[in-house]
Amino acid sequence: MKFYFAPMEGITGYIYRNAFEQHFGGISKYFTPFIAPDINSYLNKKEKRDVLSENNIVMPVPQILTSKADNFNGSAKALERLGYREVNLNLGCPAATVVTKNKGAGMLKDTEYLDEFLYRIFENATVEISIKTRLGMESHDEFYELLDIFNKYELSELIIHPRVREDYYNGSPDLDMYEYAVKNSRNKVVYNGDIHSVEDYENFINRFPDTDTLMLGRGLLKNPGLINRITGMNPEDEREEIGKFMAQVKDDYYEIMHDERNVLFKLKELWLYLSPHFENGDKYWKKIKKSKNFREYTSVFDTIF
Repeated sequence: MKFYFAPMEGITGYIYRNAFEQHFGGISKYFTPFIAPDINSYLNKKEKRDVLSENNIVMPVPQILTSKADNFNGSAKALERLGYREVNLNLGCPAATVVTKNKGAGMLKDTEYLDEFLYRIFENATVEISIKTRLGMESHDEFYELLDIFNKYELSELIIHPRVREDYYNGSPDLDMYEYAVKNSRNKVVYNGDIHSVEDYENFINRFPDTDTLMLGRGLLKNPGLINRITGMNPEDEREEIGKFMAQVKDDYYEIMHDERNVLFKLKELWLYLSPHFENGDKYWKKIKKSKNFREYTSVFDTIF
């Protein structure tokens, strides 16, 4: 089984990815938080810093979020010049600020436009292109037409999060529709959605034994050691390893930010996901959320670890 790490905006930048690789590993592909090009800039400074080879232990797959073919093609060319041979198109982001601009999952509502967009980016492609998609905007049945469109193009992979945009992350993924994709996609299919535990993984594999690649996101934020648990490669002390991992994330962020407040903001984002992993996690989370400086944060951190 191969495991991919899903992109999480504002969280899984190169600082996080590097620390994760050093302490846990097990990832075949990391994906960057989305790059949002415009006509004036195919890569802004922050986005370029995140993809530079000197900043990455493992080169990720850059994800592009746009509804303009020219902007996608310009970003793909810029990334190719930086050494990349694959990019990913985001057709799954459900955020209102994205969808109202007809980006992310918003691209799925106009299938004629989507088909034209894909034609233009594949016509000019000099790198491999994968797609990360949802099933549609409102109805799971929208996916039948969407898959027909995807089947027209030679994707490196089709990564499916089997929810529609209106679901956000609520309810359960539609595994029946994922099964339809497995049987009818001309392109390699990768599953993404709600693998948060070994039990989730085993239940999924029991139904889809031929699936050989999974993309995990929130499950790894909640427990960075999840893949090690799935593969039986647990460290002797998972709790201690998570502590070392989080300590490195803190130090590495401070090295580039030099600002306690901004680093704490980043750490609090991570602890929102991570705290339920620990006994008395709610109590620790409340204290971390209230911490105003490293001294207060470290006091709680030392109590946990």
